[in-house]
Amino acid sequence: MLSALKRVLIGRPLKSTELGEQKLNKTKALAILSSDALSSVAYGPEQILLVLMTVGMAAFWYSIPIGIGVLLLLTALILSYRQIIYAYPQGGGAYVVSKENLGKYPGLIAGASLLVDYILTVAVSVSAGTDAITSAFPSLHAYTVPIAVVFVILLTLLNLRGVTESASVLAYPVYLFVLALFVLIGKGLYDMASGAIPQELHTPVGTPVAGIGLFLLLKAFASGSSALTGVEAISNAIPNFRKPAPVNASRTLAAMGILLAMLFSGIVVMAYEYGIAPIAEATVVSQIAEEAFGRNFMYYAIQGTTALILILAANTGYSAFPMLAVNLAKDKFIPRMFTARGDRLGYSNGIIMLGICSILLIVLFGGHTEQLIPLYAVGVFIPFTLSQSGMMRKWLREKPAGWGIKLAINTVGAAISLVVTMMFFLTKFPQVWPVLVFLPVLIWLLLGINRHYGAVGEQLGLSTGEPVEAIEGNVLILPVAGITHVVEQSLSYARSLAASQIIAVYVPFEREEEAAFRDKWSKLHPDVRLVTLHSPYRSIIQPLMKFIDVVDRKAKENHYQVTVIIPQFIPKKGWHNFLHNQTSFYIRTRLLYQKDVIVTTVPYHLKK
Repeated sequence: MLSALKRVLIGRPLKSTELGEQKLNKTKALAILSSDALSSVAYGPEQILLVLMTVGMAAFWYSIPIGIGVLLLLTALILSYRQIIYAYPQGGGAYVVSKENLGKYPGLIAGASLLVDYILTVAVSVSAGTDAITSAFPSLHAYTVPIAVVFVILLTLLNLRGVTESASVLAYPVYLFVLALFVLIGKGLYDMASGAIPQELHTPVGTPVAGIGLFLLLKAFASGSSALTGVEAISNAIPNFRKPAPVNASRTLAAMGILLAMLFSGIVVMAYEYGIAPIAEATVVSQIAEEAFGRNFMYYAIQGTTALILILAANTGYSAFPMLAVNLAKDKFIPRMFTARGDRLGYSNGIIMLGICSILLIVLFGGHTEQLIPLYAVGVFIPFTLSQSGMMRKWLREKPAGWGIKLAINTVGAAISLVVTMMFFLTKFPQVWPVLVFLPVLIWLLLGINRHYGAVGEQLGLSTGEPVEAIEGNVLILPVAGITHVVEQSLSYARSLAASQIIAVYVPFEREEEAAFRDKWSKLHPDVRLVTLHSPYRSIIQPLMKFIDVVDRKAKENHYQVTVIIPQFIPKKGWHNFLHNQTSFYIRTRLLYQKDVIVTTVPYHLKK
């Protein structure tokens, strides 16, 4: 029943050979990887006006030069991440750049910041979209948390169905939002050109304003830069693009930058021309739409698409978080289970973990995550600063053709990103101080996992020369995942028994992997029969269970007993079992229902 439900929710399993069909073209990639950045135009310009409003509406003309400054930063980031895409086509973005050029600890700071940022992306975006719905239908306000949780679950299921399928569904609302804002900006420009906007609605550009200082302008600039969250997502998800992946990713990044620049500058100019001031009852975009169209169909269409994209902006996190987790898992900073592809060829463990963490955050804050937005922005600009600095060091070290221009681009980007980061800490410390607590804690946890994997690798590697202890018992089928001390000890146990034969079973996902393991096994254990069960759907349990069933049926015909031995190593700390023994647990659980198959576990106790 559970298997049937799984098929209904996420669809049929896909073969590994179908991976190419799950890659994104530029149109779909732009929709799902840019939704976070594009949705930020709904609140980025408003953040600038909120700061300027402390001086007075006469200061609103400063939003124009501040907006130009944000566009300059956007340009530097787009050019920089374009270079990162070509330099690091395997993905990973700021984490990989910082780790390889600045060292392990800067890399971990960038990686940990982005992990938290993507969780916040989902929680904040879904909560903001839910607020828009409950504002339109006040009777639903009491159900804010359940509604937000349902949206997260739906997005999680949609992404578990595969990248291509989720992109096909989500592309339409994103492009509808872009179209709606272009219509809004176009109407505003027409009103400007026709003189329909009274000049007394806004203060002329250049008007002196008392109380304006550099600190206030930098604070407004930092607040407006929150519109740039999500710019790095494309560089993290390069492997999701169709070939040639770097070329398609860089073109998608450029398209996103152009769209974001046009929408952001359009909203800033329209807010200035119409003399819009932030109020609690309506967003800046809502007020512009009402001034341009009145309360008619177009107004509600703009509001509807804005609410929808605020929810769908969460999908950027679902696209980038799993890819970042894969890179961290390959470096053994988080469990290696995050490198496994699911039934639909997506990194399901990362998708599910992101959904769970986001739901916990929504429940913890009661669906009101607005106070997390500054923390959310800091989580982006720390990696921005580190990635730009990393690229600066790369160009200084390698000095490729045209490195001077590349260095200049990254230097400007690093300097501005650092200023924005410092301004967040100086002006919004009560909101962003938690980053100084949870970031070190998260890095400490990642380092602990890495040390554990390193210690285990030293003890399990055959290069240690440690003798294998002889054990007495009986075995017939021995599932193996590699050639380590754990497997060697289990094999020693098998050889000590009077079994009719020993069958080592290996489940590879790729044909190349299968051939390499066969060759290695034949050299080390030519006397032990090896059966390889190629699994195109990346499942270990299913092919292994089918093989055991076949052997069991033949065993009954010949009146002998089948025994399955499960190699397992036991870490010194009990919680470390979670990192290593999920598969052996599932195998033992499944075999409990086969009464005529004996299941034996051979433990290998780690000494450290």
